[in-house]
Amino acid sequence: SAGAPECSRHRRGGGGESTPLQSRANFLKNWDWLSVTQINGRLCERGRAQHGINRETHQAVAEEWDSRGKGALSLLETLELLQCCHRRAPFLFFNGNTFAEIGRALSNAVFSEVHFSRKKEISSAVAHYITGVLSKEDMASIVDSLWQSASFAPGDRVTTLRGSLSGEVIAILDDGRIKWCSNSGTVLVALPESLIRAR
Repeated sequence: SAGAPECSRHRRGGGGESTPLQSRANFLKNWDWLSVTQINGRLCERGRAQHGINRETHQAVAEEWDSRGKGALSLLETLELLQCCHRRAPFLFFNGNTFAEIGRALSNAVFSEVHFSRKKEISSAVAHYITGVLSKEDMASIVDSLWQSASFAPGDRVTTLRGSLSGEVIAILDDGRIKWCSNSGTVLVALPESLIRAR
């Protein structure tokens, strides 16, 4: 049911090597429930929607937020909590936008050292995961492929950040840019930050 305490279930991501999604911290310490409510109010005002609470779930979600949000969680567990709060809909409108906005801000802080274009794609993937548009596996794959520094060698298979083109690295130019050939045979030059390794 909508009021079931789904957020308290402890779910784990895949094993393997360490990624930022496994790092642990009190990621939500800057967002108490009052600030979450204020974010929702602002979004409702901007969207010309009535700001209010869902009486069936609001109290339970607020309590869950206050209890779990005060402790150290992995980044993935934090994103799962944000997704769960969205699904339980504690507000009348803009639940997805509310928790996705927190996820984007959190993502931008965690990945502050990542190149702008990659950071933007990571925060978009995080927001889409929170709102249920992207699966956990797809979101984790995007985050894991983008947070690492872009380092390529001739012969590496690459794709653009959005996956619209794929190909092979031909050479690394003196200025650090990547000369590569797309699958269609077009030779392109790109910044390393604009490419990821093809899987």
